[in-house]
Amino acid sequence: MKYGCLFAVKDINTARAFYEELFNLTVVDDFGRNIVFDCGLSLQQDFDWLTGIPKADMKDKENNCEIFFEAEDFDVFVAKIKARDSMVFLHDVLEYPWGQRAIRFYDLDNHLIEVGENMKSVVEKFQARGMSIEEIAKSMDVTASDVLRMLEQ
Repeated sequence: MKYGCLFAVKDINTARAFYEELFNLTVVDDFGRNIVFDCGLSLQQDFDWLTGIPKADMKDKENNCEIFFEAEDFDVFVAKIKARDSMVFLHDVLEYPWGQRAIRFYDLDNHLIEVGENMKSVVEKFQARGMSIEEIAKSMDVTASDVLRMLEQ
């Protein structure tokens, strides 16, 4: 079985440009009102037409799910997103107790997006502070083997 995620969008071309520019995604299938990116994310214009759900029943800004990305260079990504005009942020960069930083914002159709540091970067940050694998594992509430696996990614 193959997994995918689809977001309903108002304008397929505007949404496509947003995801291509911000996340460097590549379209692998383009069906006009529906596109599929290389990561498995799909965008669908006219979702009401596709599903038969009345347009009046389409919701905007549900806030009950999100799509997430992990950035290899989190600080570069944050600078990129903050340089865009008209972005709506749920919150600025925050750091979770396990050491990962994240930022949340809405795309052009009010879908919630989280971008966080990849976990290898978090482990490397702790290592740079002089922490041992065991100390990192305790701080992140994972096992030492989890930490080693993250370093191999």
